Amino acid sequence: MVNRIGLLVASALIALMVAFSMVFVVDQRQIGVVYALGEIREVIAEPGLKFKLPPPFQNVVFLDKRIQTLDNTDIRPIFTAEKKTLLIDWLVKWRISDPRQFIRNSGTDMRNLDARLAPVVQAAFNEEVTRRNVSGVLATEREQVMAGVQQRLTAEAVNFGVEILDVRVKRVDFVADITDAVYRRMESERKRVANELRSTGAAEAETIRADADRQREIILAEAYRDAQRIKGEGDAQATALYAAAFGRDPQFAQFYRSLEAYRASFNSRSDVMVLDPASDFFRAMRSAAPSPPAR
Repeated sequence: MVNRIGLLVASALIALMVAFSMVFVVDQRQIGVVYALGEIREVIAEPGLKFKLPPPFQNVVFLDKRIQTLDNTDIRPIFTAEKKTLLIDWLVKWRISDPRQFIRNSGTDMRNLDARLAPVVQAAFNEEVTRRNVSGVLATEREQVMAGVQQRLTAEAVNFGVEILDVRVKRVDFVADITDAVYRRMESERKRVANELRSTGAAEAETIRADADRQREIILAEAYRDAQRIKGEGDAQATALYAAAFGRDPQFAQFYRSLEAYRASFNSRSDVMVLDPASDFFRAMRSAAPSPPAR
């Protein structure tokens, strides 16, 4: 009885294992390829629960049907029409369009296609770049280069079972020696422009400085002229006031002038003057004190 129950359990487990091996799920991001004894029996692109025969009669392999990116990992120099060397970093967007052809050409490993498609892309870029000059590749004809490469790859991609969706140039560089020469030329050009700007600035500075000096001299001259005029007017008014004041009492005026002369002459104790006491210089000291001015 126990052996019979064990046999039933083993049979049930085997049946479950066989049932599970006959069921598989295709994800919406995948393509299911069913093999029957090493040959492709069915390609399933629709997602959902699917059935097949148990191994070894049928096996299933899944391929990624999303958009893939092929990057240029081996950047090689390309010559332009004027024999200039460029380094072009590109990328290609592709996806599987014919799973049967893809497997026949590259197997089920997606990396195999990258290794086979990269030389084809590089050759297409070589053909497009060698027909153009540097300025065209860098700027004016960049879109045409990418469009030409994509057109060439579209025809080649049929053999790989893929569809080329886009081709892009990520970066274009010169080789090291040309890059150094370009940088040196750019540096010399920038230095030339800087020297021209410095010369122009120095000339303008001299012009501004000369104009400022001229304006300064004019302002100082005008200020000196006005000062002398005002001083003269003040001296004239002072002289008129002195004359009017001294005209009232000429004797007092004479005495005041003598005192001013004494003050100017005997300014320091160390001053020495040798004069005749009877000279006119001491007349104010010898004469009587002046009478008060008439009112």
